[in-house]
Amino acid sequence: MQRRNFLKTGTLAGLTLTTLGAASCSTPSADTKTETPATDDFELNEITIDGLQKLMADGKHTSRSITELYLKRIDTVDKTGPKLNAVIEINKSALDMADAMDKERKAGKVRGPLHGIPVLIKDNIDTGDTMQTTAGSLALEGHYAKQDAFIVHKLREAGVVLLGKTNLSEWANFRSSRSTSGWSSRGLQTKNAYVLDRNPSGSSSGSGTAASANLCAVAVGTETDGSVVSPSSVAGLVGIKPTVGLLSRSGIIPISATQDTAGPMTRTVRDAAILLGALAGADPNDKATLNAKPATDYTKFLDANGLKGKRIGVEKIERANDGTLMLMKETIETLKKQGAEVVEVEVYKALKPANGAEFQVLLYEFKDGVNKYLAKADAKVKTLADVIAFNKANEPKAMPFFKQEELVEAEAKGDLSSKEYLDALEKSTGVSRKVIDSILTENKLDAICGPTNGFASCTDILNGDYDNGFGFSTPAAMAGYPHITVPMGNWHGLPMGWSFFSTAWKEGELLTLAYAYEQASKKRTKPEFKETL
Repeated sequence: MQRRNFLKTGTLAGLTLTTLGAASCSTPSADTKTETPATDDFELNEITIDGLQKLMADGKHTSRSITELYLKRIDTVDKTGPKLNAVIEINKSALDMADAMDKERKAGKVRGPLHGIPVLIKDNIDTGDTMQTTAGSLALEGHYAKQDAFIVHKLREAGVVLLGKTNLSEWANFRSSRSTSGWSSRGLQTKNAYVLDRNPSGSSSGSGTAASANLCAVAVGTETDGSVVSPSSVAGLVGIKPTVGLLSRSGIIPISATQDTAGPMTRTVRDAAILLGALAGADPNDKATLNAKPATDYTKFLDANGLKGKRIGVEKIERANDGTLMLMKETIETLKKQGAEVVEVEVYKALKPANGAEFQVLLYEFKDGVNKYLAKADAKVKTLADVIAFNKANEPKAMPFFKQEELVEAEAKGDLSSKEYLDALEKSTGVSRKVIDSILTENKLDAICGPTNGFASCTDILNGDYDNGFGFSTPAAMAGYPHITVPMGNWHGLPMGWSFFSTAWKEGELLTLAYAYEQASKKRTKPEFKETL
């Protein structure tokens, strides 16, 4: 199920994965007539951060030459070949950044594992440079942030090369209950790199497609509920949604102060651990980060034998298609072979008392957060009401396929002292934390697991997203707890991810489990840009 559909219905029944994943798409997405390469022999395909560092250390490549290769890759694959439409804007200073990192390396200074590594970030993250920050919205077109988001500052300190920004579901998929994930009025429709008429999922759709299609070394997305792990799952990626507060949200266009976080989207667990360490850190402008105690190096948690002796709770699946059942069976067998004990749990059943509360929380917090962000921004719109008015005045371009019901609903809400908001917050965050903590404790579990979501649905720009099964992002999202997805295999060429989540600040322990599973299963495959199934 797409994140937005769940939020609107608020149904927390048993986990059901009755996906239509193997069906052919009946309604083609826009611009599907493309020239798909017969072979994909890109020199940097599937290369890791460590692999790129070795190339630079051995003198076979420089940061500039690597950046040039990725820029050419974006031009030929994202804009010309399969036309993935994952990148919304290229950084004009990318080569200058690469040259600066090469100069430092030549002088004997290497800042760390990300020195000279090209990264793409989502277009709701501020950069104080020549790139816009728009959340994919025409209402914010022409908005240049005054300064970097805190996590961008951290990336620059780590020595990355900012290649550009990625497309997303407009306003991080908080605009309409009938939207198409991966579509924005500024960036239009992003495609799934595995099967082009399939949906990349939202809202970090561009980051997911870009990292999967090897348009960058690694990418950064953001999540409120599912927006890192869901696109990672359908893109065959590792995605980390950290504990809320591990990464600063300063300079990121908000939805929810209680659930928002940025997170790594990469092709391997090790790369995700490296990127997570670079992004984490206390920010005086984000109080949620002040109690966090991030590790200085998350790679220290990577242990190929990390599942041995662990106790894993697997969510009960009431119904599922053949592909899901096959992959689940293989995954559970792998966990057991690696020495883990597996027990069945029912998280969603226990979360029924929280039905509908999350959406109410997001409506209130979106209005509050967006108004505060826009009040300080050099944008043509200064309030949420201005955004709604702009979209109405520019409906043919801003809202050609779906409208803005969620923006209107949010605008109608009061402030954060409202009893409706406070009651919803207690049901959403409070209940979810109690449920997860009690299931972990009572069953003596190291983590809770299950399929991250269904197989990628068809992109239908006219009718919007359809229900492709129940996503497993919501419990950890509502609680603000960490969640990692790892590729668990493909069915008819469509990937699916396997989720690990736990209680707060357990990123290290989850990385141990995720890495051990990844090394034992090796289910990541690069996309082939198929036109359809």
